[in-house]
Amino acid sequence: MGILYLVPTPVGNMEDMTFRAVRILKEADLVLCEDTRTSGILLKHFDIKNHLMAHHKFNEHGTSANIVNRLKAGETIALISDAGTPGISDPGFYLAREAIAAGVTVQTLPGATAMIPALVSSGFPCDRFCFEGFLPQKKGRKTHIESLQDETRTMIFYESPYRIIKTLEQFIEAFGADRMVSCCREISKLHEESVRGTLEEVLQHFKETAPRGEFVIVLAGKDKEKKKLNKNI
Repeated sequence: MGILYLVPTPVGNMEDMTFRAVRILKEADLVLCEDTRTSGILLKHFDIKNHLMAHHKFNEHGTSANIVNRLKAGETIALISDAGTPGISDPGFYLAREAIAAGVTVQTLPGATAMIPALVSSGFPCDRFCFEGFLPQKKGRKTHIESLQDETRTMIFYESPYRIIKTLEQFIEAFGADRMVSCCREISKLHEESVRGTLEEVLQHFKETAPRGEFVIVLAGKDKEKKKLNKNI
């Protein structure tokens, strides 16, 4: 049996790549990636010469069986995404599940992810939180947001600059304009920024300043005392 390695890659700053990640990508028999062009730049930066094969959300159901067979035959295969940790809003879960079901060893390296730095730097409680990833773009979006109205844990969302204003407006409708939020963008990059305040304040900021870069929204959970009070009304 071979080993499937899930290898995190930098979300921005190349210095966030670990020594172990570089070694695994050099030693693996094959490197699976979302986009061979994007990953090719990464491998070239670290002088990694290896075979690349596209493995993304559009082909993972069709390619995973062959990959698992190669793992069972003894190959060592590494999976990377365009940025961050595979499986976190990126391909990785399906292949990992199939490999485990086939008895293949799956190892995930510690490393870069956008949500943890955004959570820790938000100033909100980190002891209990829930990760929601990307919200549905259309069908089920409003229902999904409303299902979180009584959530007391800190909530984490991923969002694009093109939908950030719409999302904040929908959050105001569901959670109230005074709910505290931290919007982090360009994590670990040159123009990294965290905008903190009430939903209304942060929305106004991005209406006045065009949002750029990928966002992590960290939303404070519902206050337990307020929740209790509301239930008694």
